Parts: sequence; C-alpha cells; structure tokens
Amino acid sequence: MTDEALVADPPPSVRRRAQMRLALRTPEHWRQLVRFGAVGASGYAVNLGVFKLLVDGAAVGYALAAVAAFAVALVNNFLWNRVWTFRAGDGHAGFQAARFVVVSLTAFGVQFALLLGMVEFAGIDKVAAQAIAIACATPLNFLGNKLWSFRT
Repeated sequence: MTDEALVADPPPSVRRRAQMRLALRTPEHWRQLVRFGAVGASGYAVNLGVFKLLVDGAAVGYALAAVAAFAVALVNNFLWNRVWTFRAGDGHAGFQAARFVVVSLTAFGVQFALLLGMVEFAGIDKVAAQAIAIACATPLNFLGNKLWSFRT
C-alpha cells in the first residue's frame, strides 16, 4: 500500500483514535458525561435506598434485594437519561428502552458478580459491597448507553 493510499483511507484503528481525540475535545460530550453522572447518582441513591430498605427493613435476602433495587433504578435512569442526559426524545422509546435494558443488564451482571464476590469471599458489608459494585460497573454502563442505546 502506498503512502497516498494511507492518507486517503486510513485504517480503522487510526480513524477510531481520531474520533476519540475529537470526542474528548467536544464540550457537549463532557456536559453529557456530567449529566450522566448526575442521573447515575440519583439511580445510585434509588438503588441503595431500595436495597437497604429491603435487606434491613423487610429482611429480604441480599441477592433478591439487589435485583429489585436494580429494576427500580433502571426505570429511574432510563427516563432521566432519555429526556435529559442524551436528549433522545426524538428516537423510538421502545427501541431505546430495549437497548438500555440490554446495556443495563450487562452492567448489572458485572455489578452482581462483584457484589457476590465481595460479600461471599471478601466478607465486605452487603450495603458497602453494593455501593462499590455499582461504582465499578458505571463506566461500562455509560459507554454502552452513549454509543448504542441513545446514539443519534
């Protein structure tokens, strides 16, 4: 391949790096990340609140409580991310919701595995382990939703 061909049609890895540099320089992407963080913080509070209420208040097992807390936070986060974070109201809500659920379930799988590991093998307090596990799964959640669920 000649040098001219490389300049005219760069390989995909070069294009991805250029796109990433451009994305990092775009203020709207940073504002979106801040909004996602705010929505995530509300979902985090909802998740932990429901989890604690079920575990401590209703004596529900922590695994079932984690699933229930995830479901409540999922609805909260979808609505806020669709309307405010990604401003994706012009997209089809059903398709976005389906994608959001897939991304969220993937992130939840990571979160749940971490929760089980921390509680069962490391002996970490259940609520603290849930808090850590959610924080660890957040970057995966953001990227999946930005690049797939609510892409324009």
